[in-house]
Amino acid sequence: MSASIAMLKAEARLLSREPAGMFWVLGFPTLLLVLIGLVPSFRAEGSAPGGARTIDLYVPVTVLLGMIMAGLQSLPPTLAGYREKGILRRMSTTPVRPTSLLAAQMILHGAAMPVSGIAVILVGRVVYGVPLPDNLPSYAVTLALVTLGALGAGALIAALSPTAKGSTTTATVLFFPVAFTAGVYVPVQSMPQALRQVVELTPFGAASQALARASSGGWPEVKQLAVMLVWTVVLAGIAARRFRWQ
Repeated sequence: MSASIAMLKAEARLLSREPAGMFWVLGFPTLLLVLIGLVPSFRAEGSAPGGARTIDLYVPVTVLLGMIMAGLQSLPPTLAGYREKGILRRMSTTPVRPTSLLAAQMILHGAAMPVSGIAVILVGRVVYGVPLPDNLPSYAVTLALVTLGALGAGALIAALSPTAKGSTTTATVLFFPVAFTAGVYVPVQSMPQALRQVVELTPFGAASQALARASSGGWPEVKQLAVMLVWTVVLAGIAARRFRWQ
């Protein structure tokens, strides 16, 4: 246990020495929300479906963006890089098992996701008067599920990529369709019904709708929770089976 804690502290120090990487996870989603809110029409009442403001819809979207950046953009090259450099293989001969290193990375990136989300919610509230989520337990449950899903997706990319560069390329290619399903380009609620039904079958599409329901005081639909849970189990399961230490 002491070795695992020491590993967690060491990885946290290494991560803190990469401010550029941390900016994309912790700072970029908040900055994007601020920039979106500068568009006057996005702050106008009734500019979104249901009489809401567009900026209100973009708060949960940018919360999800932080998770995408952490899970799909930051985590895979880190894990793949450790394997490519032989660090995991060498650690297997020491008392500190390579699983401790992987667990440390999962914990750090998993912790960064809600921190990024809280920052987005608070900035939205303070700067643009976006109401806080009416159903905090519902919001928290959704964030927990989508965090696990994002970590599973990142682990799968790392498992299937032979090099850190390859994982970065794969993550970059996947970023655009994943961001679309989260509503980064067009909020899911504003999509045509047929497209929305398809998007809701993806983990971030279901999460976007679930967060929107929690924001208005409701609970996610069973279908939305099931979609997120199934994707999490499938992604994590394949990643565990396909991951190689060298």
